[in-house]
Amino acid sequence: MDTLKPGLTGSAELVVGTNDTAPRVGSGRIAVLATPIMINLIEEAALEAVEHLLPEGMQSLGTLLEVSHIAPTPIGMRVTATAELERVEGRSLHFRVVARDETEVIGEGRHERVVVTAANFAQRVATKAGG
Repeated sequence: MDTLKPGLTGSAELVVGTNDTAPRVGSGRIAVLATPIMINLIEEAALEAVEHLLPEGMQSLGTLLEVSHIAPTPIGMRVTATAELERVEGRSLHFRVVARDETEVIGEGRHERVVVTAANFAQRVATKAGG
C-alpha cells in the first residue's frame, strides 16, 4: 500500500458504439453514450491508476461513485475517462474523475475504492451465496 500516493493517474478510452447507447442498456431512449457506460469507463480509469501497484493477492473494489453526466456523446465519438488519486485513508482510495469526449467535458465527480484481500473477499461471496 506504500506505493499508492496522491497524484497517481489512470485513463481509459472507448469509441461510442451502438452497444454503448442509452437505448441498448436500458437507461434512456436517445442513441447517445449511456451513463452506465460512462461510469464503467471511469471505474476502468481508476483501476488503471492503482491496480498494478497493489501487492499480490490484493485488489480494489468500487464503493462510491458520485458523478454528473452533463453532455451527450454521439455514436462514433471517442470518450476518455481519467482518474486521479487524491488521497489514501487506510484501505480507502479517493479519486477525482473526469470524462471527456472529443468536444467537451461530459461528466465529472468523485470515486472511492477500498483495497481488499482477494481470497477473503471471495470467501465472503461464497458464504453469502450459500457455498
